[in-house]
Amino acid sequence: MSHMIKLDVISDPICPWCYIGKTHLDRALAERSDHGFVIEWHPFQLNPTMPPEGMDRRAYLETKFGGPEGATRAYAPVVQAAANAGRSINFDGIKTTPNTIDAHRLIHWAGQQGCQTEVVNKLFEAYFVNGQNIGNHAVLAGIAEACGMDRPEVASRLDSDHDLIATRARDSQIRKMGVSSVPTFVVLNQHLVSGAQPPETWVSIIDQIAAQT
Repeated sequence: MSHMIKLDVISDPICPWCYIGKTHLDRALAERSDHGFVIEWHPFQLNPTMPPEGMDRRAYLETKFGGPEGATRAYAPVVQAAANAGRSINFDGIKTTPNTIDAHRLIHWAGQQGCQTEVVNKLFEAYFVNGQNIGNHAVLAGIAEACGMDRPEVASRLDSDHDLIATRARDSQIRKMGVSSVPTFVVLNQHLVSGAQPPETWVSIIDQIAAQT
């Protein structure tokens, strides 16, 4: 394919299904290297009311799922799906469930500098593999720097309210459009694909688009 196909991805970097969904999508894109997708990432906070400093992850999960057994039960399908996708998620390493508004601000700035998907990859890796707190400004500035962004500039923006209102407004606007769970993918501004679809679904979508154009 020589033309460009817009793919908007609505996600949260602490959402395991988003991590798994991106893994599936990446596999399909590798299989159809002339896919033509141009990807843009958009904010959706799973926990918009999370305190700025985040919460102890165990306490958060046990509150959400009604105790330790409930939390284990709720996460069993995630562990299995991640393993099937060839990813291991280091849930024991994750100590804090962060507020992700600053991670979403960083993703937005990365988009302005052409390294958005790279930053999203690093955020997933930092959280799910390395157990880092991606609500922490130093962690976020380090990720920015690793992706070629200006660390002091990013650190300074994170310490201010730069794009804070705009990022919250975008999250709110996405909810008003009817999105209530992530990942949600929008193909060509019109076709909605929800959830962590398997690679073969994406290959089929890419082939259908190719046939139509």
